[in-house]
Amino acid sequence: MSQPSHSLIKESQKIGWKTAAGLVIANIIGTGVFTSLGFQLVSVQNTWSILLLWIIGGAMALMGALIYAELGTHFRKTGGDYIFLSETIHPAVGYLYAWVSLTVGFSAPIAIAAMAMNDYLRPFFGETVLPGLIILFILPMGHMVSVVKSAKLQDLLTLIKVIFILSLIGLGLYLGPRVDESALNLSSSWKNEIFLPGFAVSLIYVFYAYTGWNSAAYIIEEVRNPQKSLPKALIIATAFVMVVYLLFQLVLVKHGSLAQLTGKLEVTSIAFANILGPQGVLWISFFIAIQLIATISGYAWIGPRVTYAMAKDFKLWRPLSKTNAQGIPVRAIILNTFISLILFISGSFEQIMLYAGFVLQLMGTITVYSSLKIKQPIGFSTPWKPLPQILYILSSLIISVYLINERPMESLAGLGLLCIGFLLYLVDKKTA
Repeated sequence: MSQPSHSLIKESQKIGWKTAAGLVIANIIGTGVFTSLGFQLVSVQNTWSILLLWIIGGAMALMGALIYAELGTHFRKTGGDYIFLSETIHPAVGYLYAWVSLTVGFSAPIAIAAMAMNDYLRPFFGETVLPGLIILFILPMGHMVSVVKSAKLQDLLTLIKVIFILSLIGLGLYLGPRVDESALNLSSSWKNEIFLPGFAVSLIYVFYAYTGWNSAAYIIEEVRNPQKSLPKALIIATAFVMVVYLLFQLVLVKHGSLAQLTGKLEVTSIAFANILGPQGVLWISFFIAIQLIATISGYAWIGPRVTYAMAKDFKLWRPLSKTNAQGIPVRAIILNTFISLILFISGSFEQIMLYAGFVLQLMGTITVYSSLKIKQPIGFSTPWKPLPQILYILSSLIISVYLINERPMESLAGLGLLCIGFLLYLVDKKTA
């Protein structure tokens, strides 16, 4: 039976469930919700179909949140999937997850968010990459001091994010459409659309937009009273984001036409340009960039914890297990930041993110399966177990098949990344 770990972090320094929930919200709400609709409209154009996509994605995230709440409160060790997989299946599987997390799993989303931020700030600062570079340097430094400082920084950034997106939703719902033919379509054509292959492919964008629902489980040793706080944070935050996502998609289809939105990346700018005009939408772009800082901050907080957990167990990575007096894995944060900067500067991370997304989805599915091996959970127990696990695994496998079909090269590259990690595991040695 797993026992709680002895954290170096004092109880008074730990975070409550609200900060943990804010971390989850900040990590989920990134670029996906502002950009996905245009790609979905290529295949499915009924509003009910669009909403059903986001409901399915939200339901998957909620099932995952319940399962990770059980895993996190059972093991009570920082490191997330690395701990869960190592303890329940085999250290090699946990090692593979930590390897993927170190190389691209957390660094790539940080780099992508920074690049997206630069794109949204281009009307204000031109073609320079300085805003993204500055944020990539400064934010990790804010997480090197203490958990208390990290919590205050994350709370502020998450508050800005939530106020911003709720303001957009309120404005969009209050005002009437200002386009000749709104993309809002509430007919019965959804009954045919949900059986199209494009409907399943569109779920890929939705799952990407929900990425981050398990964030708080990675820092379990930094959470006060995790038995109650972790389930509360994961479930409330994921449910909140699901409602926000549904309302935001309604706003976008209400204020944009099919001709304007279909196949476009900048759907949020298009819809709100129809409401506020070209000058007003500049400020929408500015605040989309600002709210992405919370996403970068969230990943910069949790990503190094996976590396830190692996570094404590294996000699090759042992130097990265060094912490400061407050129990913060400073060296792991520095390495994570360095990799993020490389991806950001190279600008070649789009395909990296695609194959990282595939392999992380695969590893996440294995993690969900691993929860079935826990017969007597110490803490929170997944309701209706094993139904959520079975539904999650089946849904994930179906989406993985579509990913392999649509992106075979990226999928193979993801498997190649796992092979490299396995070779490293074979030559690495566990510490005593």
